[in-house]
Amino acid sequence: MLSEQGLFATPLGLPIGSQTYPHRQRIKDGDFAGLCRDMAAIGIRDVEMCDPSFPDFKSLVDGKQVKKILDDHGLKCSSGHFGLDALRSRQQEMIAWAKDIGMTQMGTATLNGKMHNGVTTMDAVKRAADEYNKIGVEASKAGLQQFLHDEDFEMAEIEGDGRLTYTVLLELLDPQMVKMQFQMFAMRVVGDPVMYFNKYPGRFISMHVQGVDLNVLTRSSVEQSASHRLSAGNVAVGKDSLDWREIFGAAKNGGLKNYFIELNWKLTEESVAYLKTLNI
Repeated sequence: MLSEQGLFATPLGLPIGSQTYPHRQRIKDGDFAGLCRDMAAIGIRDVEMCDPSFPDFKSLVDGKQVKKILDDHGLKCSSGHFGLDALRSRQQEMIAWAKDIGMTQMGTATLNGKMHNGVTTMDAVKRAADEYNKIGVEASKAGLQQFLHDEDFEMAEIEGDGRLTYTVLLELLDPQMVKMQFQMFAMRVVGDPVMYFNKYPGRFISMHVQGVDLNVLTRSSVEQSASHRLSAGNVAVGKDSLDWREIFGAAKNGGLKNYFIELNWKLTEESVAYLKTLNI
């Protein structure tokens, strides 16, 4: 069956997406148009942006111009990552930028709550959830869906409770105001994505797709900074130990609307080639 991408299959018939963060040097160097051209050429049709508060994305402050460049290369941008500080202090400005580009989803990598040596408190988790629920309400008023990724704070253990912050946030965050974006690389800490997708139907709007070899991945590697993780320890999707048919099948139940490869360029090319063959 043909998908909107042409003469190849794609998981769930969704366009193949890519996060732009791993390719931020090209954006910093003023080659956003060239990056869009190259992404379109290999079969990417949806990109996830980072807002201009990210240092390497400052040149993309004009959302309408960003939209024109995307349109010129046959791309759409359905989703974006936003710095939490920007959402706290300039949310309406960020919303306007997102809408100029055509986004329907806005998220942040982490709620960045207080923790020490991988441990946090229930009070810190509750404060973070309360604040983000309010951010989600404002986004919803503008017709945008707020979501939460899973980075450092979300992988912390709650002192005296034993659970991960991530699992408690799934209880505390409003399921309508805040959806979730599952990062595959974090699965070694937060757990099996298939379990989450099936246990929390409708909660997971998107996914960061990375090849994960569970035979070699360690907790310490997961807890490294995002920038380091994207340059070390990853493999291409389809060259790992994961059952992607099962993952995408469960992700549909989880509520998946889009997914974004988040890998360096070589691994992105290899991952796109694999995803083109994955007809689910």
